[in-house]
Amino acid sequence: MQIAARSAHAVIPAKAGIQIEEATIVRHLGLAEYVPTYQAMRRFTEDRNATTPDELWVLEHPPVYTVGMAGREKHFPGESAIPLERINRGGQITYHGPGQAIVYVLVDLARRGLTVRGMVSLIEQAVIEVLGAHRVGTGRRKGAPGVYVDGAKIAALGLRVRRGCCYHGVALNVDMDLAPFSAIDPCGYPGLAVTQTRAHGVVAGAEEMGGELARRIARLIDK
Repeated sequence: MQIAARSAHAVIPAKAGIQIEEATIVRHLGLAEYVPTYQAMRRFTEDRNATTPDELWVLEHPPVYTVGMAGREKHFPGESAIPLERINRGGQITYHGPGQAIVYVLVDLARRGLTVRGMVSLIEQAVIEVLGAHRVGTGRRKGAPGVYVDGAKIAALGLRVRRGCCYHGVALNVDMDLAPFSAIDPCGYPGLAVTQTRAHGVVAGAEEMGGELARRIARLIDK
């Protein structure tokens, strides 16, 4: 497990009453199996304390469907060789695969004075800013978390909060096989179109885009 460069500073809200010397840590994990990563996020969150630095994990997953707490079978695929994992984040079903940049956000929301809604908005803003830097116009959709390009979803997100700390995060489609999305109702929306950065002229790969996104998230939460 390689530790990447840390952001320049971390500012903790004064009302928290806790000063953290460590900045947000960004870890690049490469191609990582889903279940062990999920278990590691849960352990990290259970074991952390009031002074544990926040971390962002940048990675890709082998093909897998994940289903959140609100998942309904009518949105699931039929017979498929792709494994399906039921997990404890919010939301419905989505797909992860190579070529998708994932950033898991292991952040102490309470310490930073962030609400869940505020964290979701912050992550969406980070995606919008990163894609804007690549001249891709994006937008939000009311009542449907994530980031969209011309009505097609390009980034999905979901969080779980435990004792004021969140985990899970955001998945940005970069240069991947989108076909598995057609076997499901992405995020519970029948017929929802999905897209990826490669289709909009972005040449950067998933590792590079994941790093850009993690740095932007770190910059926003460390303000």
